[in-house]
Amino acid sequence: MTFNPHGKHLIAGEWVAGEAFFSSAPASGAAHQVSLGAEAHVDGAARAAEEAFWSYGYSSRESRAQFLEAIAEAIEARGADITAIGARETGLPPARLEGERGRTTGQLRLFAAHIRKGEYLDRRHDPALPDRQPLPRPDLRLMQRPVGPVAVFGASNFPLAFSVAGGDTASALAAGCPVVVKGHEAHPGTGEIVAEAIAEAARACAIHPGVFSFIQGGSREVGAALVTHPLIRAVGFTGSLGAGRALFDLCMRRPEPIPFFGELGAVNPMFLLPEAVAARGAQIGAGWAGSLTMGVGQFCTNPGIAVVLSAQARTIIEGARAALAPVGAQVMLTEGIAASYRAGAARIADAKGVREVLTSMCSAREGAPNLFVVQGDDWLGNHLLREEVFGPLGLLVTAASVEQMVEIARSFEGQLTATLHMDDADAPLAARLLPILERKAGRVLANGFPTGVEVCDAMVHGGPYPASTNFGATSVGTMAIRRFLRPVCYQNLPENLLPEDLC
Repeated sequence: MTFNPHGKHLIAGEWVAGEAFFSSAPASGAAHQVSLGAEAHVDGAARAAEEAFWSYGYSSRESRAQFLEAIAEAIEARGADITAIGARETGLPPARLEGERGRTTGQLRLFAAHIRKGEYLDRRHDPALPDRQPLPRPDLRLMQRPVGPVAVFGASNFPLAFSVAGGDTASALAAGCPVVVKGHEAHPGTGEIVAEAIAEAARACAIHPGVFSFIQGGSREVGAALVTHPLIRAVGFTGSLGAGRALFDLCMRRPEPIPFFGELGAVNPMFLLPEAVAARGAQIGAGWAGSLTMGVGQFCTNPGIAVVLSAQARTIIEGARAALAPVGAQVMLTEGIAASYRAGAARIADAKGVREVLTSMCSAREGAPNLFVVQGDDWLGNHLLREEVFGPLGLLVTAASVEQMVEIARSFEGQLTATLHMDDADAPLAARLLPILERKAGRVLANGFPTGVEVCDAMVHGGPYPASTNFGATSVGTMAIRRFLRPVCYQNLPENLLPEDLC
């Protein structure tokens, strides 16, 4: 089968187009025309989602699990075509896309298994105590219920795992919430073929077609219309701090504010402790380089900052520079992302006290490694050095002392991850840093690199602002389902009125 994108929107089971169009911008191959999303598409999708909620939101866990598994199967059936269109649009290598497709179908099946277990419902029962004095206690039962239609924004850097059928969509559908996806304009054809798979699964499972709609991107207005539509009850977003904060503000200004679960990126600092550096500093530097350049640095968990004692900086610099030097320029996801990367590298290079270790030149849509070093005093005096540069750029911060390393740790804002590279003898310093880092980040690692986020029960992919807009949530792992649920208490209801899962 060869997939040829038609560039339309999927609204409640029907493919429709509007009056305006934009042109795709693939990394290779021919561009195609894509229908521009409009407020009318948003309204139609939201209304269909609300209608679907009255059946889907009250469907059995088993039926929703079967739907998630059917989506996974439909995506796998389109595997070769998804890889082909994804590679053309994004420039990502086929092996990366195939791995991401496996992660996407894997997390759909993970949520199917998760809701079958039923533990996420957090069911509680306080039986009636009619004879209690001075007042009797009523019969009280609690369980989690879906919030209603959810808006999901596809991410630029993960066209599959954080996009149309990604973790936000999977967890919302698992919870019982219909989903309206705004696709990312960087990969409209990839979004379209995955939306086709979800629609096929809905038909095969006899689910209301309003359970899923897909609106092509291309304008900020459609995103604003989606988060402000009165029938949308929550939003899942992965993207830049600026765009995420703008959408968050819109959600808060609604007549009825709704939760906005935004994952906004981070610099993901690593602290290289003295004994570990003394034992294997060059190895740590080389590992850092590999993590920095993975996927041209286009991961939200990219470890952009490393902190080391000044006396040990040379070992890390030499190890990282040797590993980075052979890495050539690679195609980035969009020309806009590549331009932002170059601007970010220039901003770092021009900052006071920053010294270039390795810099590179590349063309309009390419990114190549950059490595810089700065002393702790200059780092602490310049807040701009703490801002994310989305791409393969590393900044080594050299601390004059252990005390300054602790001060640097305190200076970070919220992060997705923080890492300690340590040996046993580093334990006292690690014990000082850990309470700071766990307040700063959603995931704390030892002796590893944060790129690569395991999809499982214990994962947290989120963190204090500005890493995300809700520090109590995760966008990866089974706990992600909690974002789209709310507790309901049932007092003295007869059993024939209680939800089936409570009886």
